[in-house]
Amino acid sequence: MTSAQRFVACALCAWAVAATAAETPEIFAPGVVSGPSSDADAAFTPDGATLVFSRDGAIMISGRTATGWSTPRIAPFSGRWMDAQPTFAPDGSALVFVSNRPLADGDAKHPGGNLWRVERRGDAWGEPVHLPAVVNRGASIWGPSVAGDGSLYFMDRVGGKGPFKLWRAQCRDGTWQAPVLQVLGDPAMQQVDPAVAPDESFIVFSAKHPDTDEHERLYIAFRDGAGWGQAIDLGAPVNLEGNDSNESRLAPDGRTLYFTSDRQTPVHYPRSATQAEADLARIAAWDNGNQNLWRVSLAPWLDAAKKR
Repeated sequence: MTSAQRFVACALCAWAVAATAAETPEIFAPGVVSGPSSDADAAFTPDGATLVFSRDGAIMISGRTATGWSTPRIAPFSGRWMDAQPTFAPDGSALVFVSNRPLADGDAKHPGGNLWRVERRGDAWGEPVHLPAVVNRGASIWGPSVAGDGSLYFMDRVGGKGPFKLWRAQCRDGTWQAPVLQVLGDPAMQQVDPAVAPDESFIVFSAKHPDTDEHERLYIAFRDGAGWGQAIDLGAPVNLEGNDSNESRLAPDGRTLYFTSDRQTPVHYPRSATQAEADLARIAAWDNGNQNLWRVSLAPWLDAAKKR
C-alpha cells in the first residue's frame, strides 16, 4: 500500500469511527417548537436566548425561559407572504431568509424564492431588504447561510436549470462579489441547505441524486486549502432510510447541529394502556410525519478532523 493509499484508508477509518460514535438525534422542544405543523430551520442568537424558525410559511420567534421555550409567535416582519429558511449572521445582528414577497409595494408576489435581510437590534427588528441582484440572480435562490465575515452561502441551479448546487458570495467591504460554485462531493448529486461554520472551517449540507426517489441525507466537509475535502455522509442514526434530513443549522457552540426531518418514533406492539395514551399524546403534540426539528452533536466528526 502506498503512502497516499494509507492516508486515504486512515481518513476513511476515522470517519467510520466518528459515525459509530454518533449520538441518536433528539427531538427539539416537542409540543412547543416541534409541533403538529411543519417546523424547520432553527436559528439562534449568539447567546442562545432567542430562537427563530419557520413554520408553514411563516417565521416564528421563541425565547428561552426558566422552564423551556416560550410559545412561538410570528415575527413582526413575517406572516403576510411565504417566508422560510431563516438564518442568523453569526453575530446576531441580522437575519437572512427566503421569501416570495413582492420586490416593491404594489407588485405581484415573487414567482419563486429570493433572499431578504432584516436587521436586529435587541428585541427590535428592521424592515426586510431584498438582497442585490448579484445574489438574487434568478427566481429560485434558497438555503442561506452566513459566514463570520459576512460571506453568503446559498443554493441555486447551475445555469438556471438542472440540480441545485451550493454557491458562495464573498463579502468585501460590505458588498457581495459574484458567487462561486462550491465543489462538494459527487458532482452528479443535488446539494442543498448549507450550514457553514463562522470561520468556514467546515460545512454541513444535504444531498441526493436528482430525479430519483432518494431521500436527502446530511453530509459534512472540511476546509482543504482554498476548497473542500471529502464529503462525509453522517450515516445512521443521523440519516435514516426513508426519511429526509435537511435544512441544517449550527448552534452557537459550533458543535451542535439542528436539522429538519420527517422521521417518527416507532410504535411498538403489544403495548400497555399507559403506553398507548403516551403514544397518542406524542402524536397529537408533534409526532405525525410532518417536519420537525432535531439536534445532534457533531463532536465525533469535529474531533476526528482534528486528529487527521
